[in-house]
Amino acid sequence: MNITFTAKKMQIPQNFTEYAQPRIETRLGKFFGEDAAAKVVMAEVKNQIVLELTVKYNSMIYRSERSAEDKYVALDDAIDKIIRMIRKNKTRVEKRLKDTAFKEAFAEPVEEAIDYEIIKDKKFKLRPMDVEEAILQMNLLSHEFFMFQNAETGDINVVYKRDNGGYALLEPDNT
Repeated sequence: MNITFTAKKMQIPQNFTEYAQPRIETRLGKFFGEDAAAKVVMAEVKNQIVLELTVKYNSMIYRSERSAEDKYVALDDAIDKIIRMIRKNKTRVEKRLKDTAFKEAFAEPVEEAIDYEIIKDKKFKLRPMDVEEAILQMNLLSHEFFMFQNAETGDINVVYKRDNGGYALLEPDNT
C-alpha cells in the first residue's frame, strides 16, 4: 500500500509516520491490495488534530475524517471508521476489495446489508449558470446541494454546503 502524508499548517513528526505506516498497512491491508493508495492529511484546528484518511482502490474511494486532541487517537478512529464502512456495506464492496478481504477479517457476525430504497425520482431541466449563481439558487431553495450545468465548461457540476459553513464544488475529471 502506498501511503502519503500531508500536513496543513503543522509539521508531522517522524515518529508519527513510523507509527502510522505499519498501523494502516496491517489494519487496512487485509482489505486492499498492494496497489491501493492511502493519503493522510493532518491539520491542527483549535487545539485539535483533524486527520483525514482516504484510501483509493479499484476505482473506489474510502474516506474518513476524525478530530481528537491526540493524533494517534485520530488516526485509530479514522481507520476504525473505514473498517466500519466496509463492514456495513460488505455485500456491495466485497467484489471491489481483494479476494481474501472477508475470509478472516471479521470474527463476529456481520450486520445484514442495508438495501438502498429510492423513495423519490426527480427530473429537472439543467440550465447553464456560473458557480456563484448555483450557490445562490441552492440557498434560495434551502437545499444542501445543487446540480447545474457549468456555463464555462458545459459539464454537469454539483455545489454543496460543507459542515464548516463553506461551499464545495464537484466537477468531473475528464482527463
